[in-house]
Amino acid sequence: MKIILMGPPGAGKGTQGNWISNYLNIPKVSSGDLFREHQNNKTELGQLASSYMQKGKLVPDKITVAMVMEWIDNNKQSEGFVLDGYPRTLPQAEALDIALNNNGLGNVDKAINVDVPTEVLISRLSGRLVCTNCNQIYNIKYAPPKNDRVCDNCTKQLQIRDDDKIEAIQKRIQVYFESTAPLISYYESTNILVEIDGSNSISVVTEELKSILSN
Repeated sequence: MKIILMGPPGAGKGTQGNWISNYLNIPKVSSGDLFREHQNNKTELGQLASSYMQKGKLVPDKITVAMVMEWIDNNKQSEGFVLDGYPRTLPQAEALDIALNNNGLGNVDKAINVDVPTEVLISRLSGRLVCTNCNQIYNIKYAPPKNDRVCDNCTKQLQIRDDDKIEAIQKRIQVYFESTAPLISYYESTNILVEIDGSNSISVVTEELKSILSN
């Protein structure tokens, strides 16, 4: 299955995306993961993306799509994939569909939108901690580490990202909803959109996803 996982920052896409990946035995990636990987490896695409980001500009869709399609091609032995938080805009969705069809991969099978009220998002994100080494995500309130500010997996230090501070959170949520509203309509028009309530507990959301994917 080729799955798009949508939802605002703090919706739990990373957690549920990992579950879907394990459940269906297909690879999963986010655009943020791809940017970091390309920049750390100093690839041509990574350097191109950095040149825009350093100027405070949005990375052009063609660069992001190229990264995504390269990743999909590198994982073509798998029978599907999960894209976490990508595409984020209507032009990105259209460009992805064209690229998939041009490469003989067909259309996206499911676009799952994880819907969460703004006040819940702010509560979640303002308590988020991220491992500086393996990028594992924790939350002070909902999913704390066993030891204060230390990752359970690799024992490295946890930190609060700059974009998880209140002012930045509110801006990120606003930008998300402004850019993603047309995207939801787009996938709804192709009858592949599924909406779930992401304000429920992780286990409840997982069970709902299991039901959707089993059908």
